[in-house]
Amino acid sequence: MVRNPAVFLLDEPLSNLDAKLRTAMRSEITRLHRRLDTTFVYVTHDQTEAMTMGDRIVVMKDGVIQQFDTPQVLYDSPCNLYVAGFIGSPQMNFLDVTISQEGGTLYAKLNDDKLTIPAAKKEALTPYVGKTVTLGVRPEDFLPSDQLSAANGITARVDFCELLGAETNLYLFVNDVKVIVKMPSSNPHPTDDIIKVPVNMEKAHFFDKETEQAICH
Repeated sequence: MVRNPAVFLLDEPLSNLDAKLRTAMRSEITRLHRRLDTTFVYVTHDQTEAMTMGDRIVVMKDGVIQQFDTPQVLYDSPCNLYVAGFIGSPQMNFLDVTISQEGGTLYAKLNDDKLTIPAAKKEALTPYVGKTVTLGVRPEDFLPSDQLSAANGITARVDFCELLGAETNLYLFVNDVKVIVKMPSSNPHPTDDIIKVPVNMEKAHFFDKETEQAICH
């Protein structure tokens, strides 16, 4: 800092700190970055550090750049399954669904459940009618049970609840696939209870099953 370098290179500087100190140091480094007004290249495996500290994020896999954009764009519009699974905590849920069409409406079918596909996603998904695609739903993009419509719920078995104070992470099984749902702590569910969880399909993500590239968001 005394030499006023053009670029600072930080390679996982917080990796050996405890959780409380990591949180404090994230704020300190962010303030330092603003004060120095100098480029910081910050390497991390912690997506929380990347999301909270980065102006731009480069997501890499096996040395290959997957996506380069702002944190919000990476969160809202991940380009593939890898980026979608990396950004967000807990990570995005992935389920295989079949795209079907009844009249002018498209559905994502999972066992006996049908999820209505919004009109904004219809054009992108029409070529996939009759095919299996990957549905991505973030834990926070499930709806309260009183907003459940006939075609917007997924049937699941409760594994356990993780109480976090104001909210709960509800761990479910849909077939053999684990799904995590964020919900208010006031709505507990007993283990092995069979419930139907509504999905906010406006925020659902769809990925090509073979290429793993995003179809639409």
